[in-house]
Amino acid sequence: MHNHYQVLIIGGGSAGIMVASQLIEQKKQTNVAIIEPADTHYYQPAWTLVGAGTYNYDKTSRPMAEVMPEKAIWIQDSATGFDPDNNTVFTAQSGEVTYDYLVVAPGLAYDLDLVPGLGEALGQGVVCSNYTDPRHTWEVIKNFKGGTALFTQPTTPIKCGGAPQKIMYLAESHWAKSAVSAKTDIVFATAGTIIFGVKPIAETLMEVVNRKDINLRFGYQLKKVDGPNRIAWYAFADHMKEHNHKDVEIEKDGDLTGIHFDMLHTAPPSVAPEFVQTSTLVNQAGWLDVNKNTLQHSNYKNIFGLGDVAGLPTAKTGAAIRKQVPIVVDNIDLLINHDRMGAKSYNGYSSCPLVTDYGKMVLAEFDYENNFTPDPKLRQMLISDSSKEHWRLWMLKKYILPYLYWNKMMKGLDV
Repeated sequence: MHNHYQVLIIGGGSAGIMVASQLIEQKKQTNVAIIEPADTHYYQPAWTLVGAGTYNYDKTSRPMAEVMPEKAIWIQDSATGFDPDNNTVFTAQSGEVTYDYLVVAPGLAYDLDLVPGLGEALGQGVVCSNYTDPRHTWEVIKNFKGGTALFTQPTTPIKCGGAPQKIMYLAESHWAKSAVSAKTDIVFATAGTIIFGVKPIAETLMEVVNRKDINLRFGYQLKKVDGPNRIAWYAFADHMKEHNHKDVEIEKDGDLTGIHFDMLHTAPPSVAPEFVQTSTLVNQAGWLDVNKNTLQHSNYKNIFGLGDVAGLPTAKTGAAIRKQVPIVVDNIDLLINHDRMGAKSYNGYSSCPLVTDYGKMVLAEFDYENNFTPDPKLRQMLISDSSKEHWRLWMLKKYILPYLYWNKMMKGLDV
């Protein structure tokens, strides 16, 4: 049996479902298939709130069958490789699947081997990650009795670059309600040189950091984790600046600097899924090689890519996907019907809702140039400056965005 589809989509995450839904609902395309092995679809933006004990984990998931567009064909299987010259995708069980147009949106994968020791330590004891198990993060934060609380991130691109900070701000808020905060040093160790790449947002976050007395250590590249001895080892550029110094326990091992911790939160090192990395479709950095404005593959005109797998110089967020989807949908529809591309161009828009306290949030919205680009729709929510902390932005994060996600975005409606 030969499986051929006009549009084949790899990935049933935000990007894949939204592309399929919009092609079917808005463009009336009838021959759309999605390759996705998972039974469950997660709304991951809420995992920050789960990790801080203020959102129910069970409400972050729905059965994949519920979010799959009814008129799409769901191939419940894993993609394993490509033969782009013959318009073919290989799968684990379903054999070869061929297509007229291919959309590659499988998201990213975690490669814990990039930080030796992290795989053994993660999810055990006091080493946690909202990215992998936000319920465990909440246990760690709730049971923390003081000492050095180390928040860090790997040197790879990650989902939502601001997420490793958000949980730190919420943890500080939680601890501030008890005696724990008096005997706690909060350290944020990052390979970066600034707290955030968008100037008005960075200014607000520095105020938050000062209010919460958080020690920022820039230029710290996470190299390995010693779970049993609770030490995170970094390569450190000595000339880098530090902010709100805390006298935490440090050791040296050759060129490496070790920070002793009593709890550690990190994002896992992230890479493109292996079947993408080993294909001919990636750039030198190992991410899907697409045009940053049209999202069309650099070498194959009938392949498009978007979402976390795409090698785009912007943050990997659901908000970016929301702006990428209509461009991919428009281009594919016009290619099918008129053999030409559309005029829409993706400007690198992404956004990171930076929760700074229970009940407070800043919304970092930006483009390829790191310009602050607030969405005019927020004005309707009576938020005049989303670079400042606001409770209405917290309401947006906790209630409005999840509602819009499940009820509008997943169903192919414009938001």
